[in-house]
Amino acid sequence: MEEMLGRKMKSVKSLAESAEDADLFHEYNETLEFDYYNSMLINTVDEDGNPVPLGGEFALEQNEHFSKLAVNTQQSNIQVPTNVYNRDPDIVNGVYMSEALNDIFIENFQKDPTLTWQYFGSATGFFRLYPGIQWIPDENGVVTFDCRNRNWYIQAATSPKDVIIVVDVSGSMKGLRLTIAKHTINTILDTLGENDFVNIIAYSDYVRYVEPCFKGTLVQADLDNREHFKLLVEELHVKGEGKVKNAMMESFKILNEAAALGQGSLCNQAIMLITDGAMEDFQEVFEKFNWPERRVRVFTYLIGREMTFAENVKWIACNNKGYYTHISTLADVQENVMEYLHVLSRPMVINHDHDIIWTEAYMDSVFPNKDELFNTQAQSLLLMTSVAMPVFSKKQETLSHGILLGVVGTDVALKELMRLAPRYKLGVHGYAYLITNNGYILSHPDLRPLYKEGKKLKPKPNYNSVDLSEVEWEDTEEKLRTAMVKGETGTLSLDVRTSVDKGTRVMFLRNEYFYTVINETPFSLGIVLSRGYGQYIFIGNVSVEEGLHDLLAPDLTIATEWTYCETDIDPAHRKLSQLQAVVQYLTGKEPDLECDVELLQQTLFDAVVTAPMEAYWTALMLNTSGMDDGVETAFLGTRSGLMRFQRYTGIEKRVGKSFLTSKDKENMFTLDHFPVWYRRAAEYPAGQFLYYMPRQETRGRIVIATTAVTVTVGKKTAIAGDVLFVLVVDVAQTQAAPVMMLAVVFLKDDSND
Repeated sequence: MEEMLGRKMKSVKSLAESAEDADLFHEYNETLEFDYYNSMLINTVDEDGNPVPLGGEFALEQNEHFSKLAVNTQQSNIQVPTNVYNRDPDIVNGVYMSEALNDIFIENFQKDPTLTWQYFGSATGFFRLYPGIQWIPDENGVVTFDCRNRNWYIQAATSPKDVIIVVDVSGSMKGLRLTIAKHTINTILDTLGENDFVNIIAYSDYVRYVEPCFKGTLVQADLDNREHFKLLVEELHVKGEGKVKNAMMESFKILNEAAALGQGSLCNQAIMLITDGAMEDFQEVFEKFNWPERRVRVFTYLIGREMTFAENVKWIACNNKGYYTHISTLADVQENVMEYLHVLSRPMVINHDHDIIWTEAYMDSVFPNKDELFNTQAQSLLLMTSVAMPVFSKKQETLSHGILLGVVGTDVALKELMRLAPRYKLGVHGYAYLITNNGYILSHPDLRPLYKEGKKLKPKPNYNSVDLSEVEWEDTEEKLRTAMVKGETGTLSLDVRTSVDKGTRVMFLRNEYFYTVINETPFSLGIVLSRGYGQYIFIGNVSVEEGLHDLLAPDLTIATEWTYCETDIDPAHRKLSQLQAVVQYLTGKEPDLECDVELLQQTLFDAVVTAPMEAYWTALMLNTSGMDDGVETAFLGTRSGLMRFQRYTGIEKRVGKSFLTSKDKENMFTLDHFPVWYRRAAEYPAGQFLYYMPRQETRGRIVIATTAVTVTVGKKTAIAGDVLFVLVVDVAQTQAAPVMMLAVVFLKDDSND
């Protein structure tokens, strides 16, 4: 994982260096004319059939690697928000300068084919994305996406910060002014992330905290707290006379105390003053609390069209290393709020602190398979993380002005990261998970970030700020969480109750937790293995010819989500299924494929050992006298992800129509879990059948019978048994684990309970 994430960081560094060099040699030209590919306008024509300006023909081809979207892997293109003029000289100069990134995008992708989206978000507002795509506007025909609002941009552009938002709620702020003030607060909150700390104070004749529970302190600006503040801000109402002095004193006390106690972000500190005018003597507050060091920056936002008090408000900002802006309409809010980020980035720019940042998990908005994955335990694999780095001007004026050009970054699909912890190595109950240095989950089998609203899937409001303690709740003393947040390496044992079958059943396990930090990142990896599993592994050996013959049997499949062979490196391999890739590799047709030799050896052995089942099941099906009434399906599965199954009834008579289909991932081998019947049977004694009804819409007519088969080698025994229908076979990973799983699906007689 370190190597994979390291490659991503290396790609981002090369983008930042290239962008800075391109800017150094670019002379700004106020009248520059340059036609570029605008992602909103490409491949569109006017009424006469001519390409629209900034459009033109832009080749797009569906690509498996990019979620089957139509992309152009030879060219990036430009997205400009609706509220930014796409012919503005700053935009045109920036786009022209950043054309140099095209070659770096392609070069990075050739060096590391696992890269997904690469991009440059400019401080002027445009977004250069590789590979180029057609940008689809929302239902109103506008593009609200602004790269400068994204977490990766904000976190890379500024260091962590403590922010106190001070808002005037005196009588003069009524009506539109209060509406603008509330929108300004919400926009500031949207620029904060998990590494920032915040509080909000409202003032008129007296000072009050919008959340009394947070009085005198700073709270982490995670999603939950930000949304909580937004609800409270909506309830603000105006009354009395505005007296800013006491509010400023309270703000400085909070920030000074946090700094003295080593709390908060331990980095930048700022006060955001939102008012329609300061009407009293406030200089002594700054003399007492902030001068001469001016450690706390003060940003001021003058609300409304009235300019009477503009000089006072401007003076406060300019004498406290801040920035003054005038916001007269709701439309002004976004651009003016973003200005503070440039000011906070100046020390980084001047010192050329190229800090690489990693974001918390977030939902990939273009993921095509949400509906398919919704019913599985693999919802956390829909998430992404981004690595980003600031881009600074190398020109002379940077030393005094600190010019931030923008931010470069790339996305990392957590699904690709979790493939590096193969299921067959973790065993029947084992799993891997990732958390951030704030204790929030990046990926975990029990994370459910989606919910269904009608027929649509939507992310839950706090889907990316779920704490580890909320899913590993047996960690009551938070020993595991604390150690991982601190980036420690170690192990811990816990007795756990784990739910299966979508929470309808429970298993009692003794789990061993192994954890360590992933160097150069804020992430920690956890591996969970259940006690009694993992001590021994059963390995068989067969010839490639013999294994291939049985692997191609019509009743056999292998786990489609597992990586037997890496098909994503060479574009020519991306349309191959895992079974096709395995066959191509073993037959020598694609010797360059990177395959897991150990897993292939196990799979071939399992295919040979279980091959007689096909003939046996077929004979049973043809011999009606030897066939029990009501049996629908026989199937088996092995630890290598191999499955064999036999249907005894046609689709028209089958009750369990969705059982063992592509949509029934609960009972299949997936990237983050073994099948339910496999996991449950592993906990029962050898030869003993487990009967249960699966959680399906079949009105209780389906019953699963499953058991394990064992093998004895010397004094080491893994479960063995004799069953009428051999349905699932598992080559044991462990001393106590089953070598084979056996299961049968049959109908329950409605007349006999």
